[in-house]
Amino acid sequence: MLTIFTFFSAFSFLFFGFGCFFIPQMKNEFIRYGLAKFRKVVGVLQLVGGLGLLLGYFYSPIVQAAAALSLSILMVLGFAVRLKIRDGIFQSAPSLLYAILNGYIYYKLIIAI
Repeated sequence: MLTIFTFFSAFSFLFFGFGCFFIPQMKNEFIRYGLAKFRKVVGVLQLVGGLGLLLGYFYSPIVQAAAALSLSILMVLGFAVRLKIRDGIFQSAPSLLYAILNGYIYYKLIIAI
């Protein structure tokens, strides 16, 4: 199950990371969040996190765990932003679910190391 979660999260973050650079709707969302100047930074963090999950899976559980923890923190912050701008539960839930998912990946890796 950890493998499925890792690949799901990694490919999700690679998609969202690239989306920050190439999908106009993502640009508009960052404007709505009041974080337009951080869009590219978040995109890079998502890409690095997704790559870290994949590379860590194949080469280093420590890298994988660090990526999972970092993505979990990023998503907790994303959830906080959603709450701050008063998004509804359906708009806010994905960031919380990704935070929990990556927290779980981190936990399972740390207890195995």
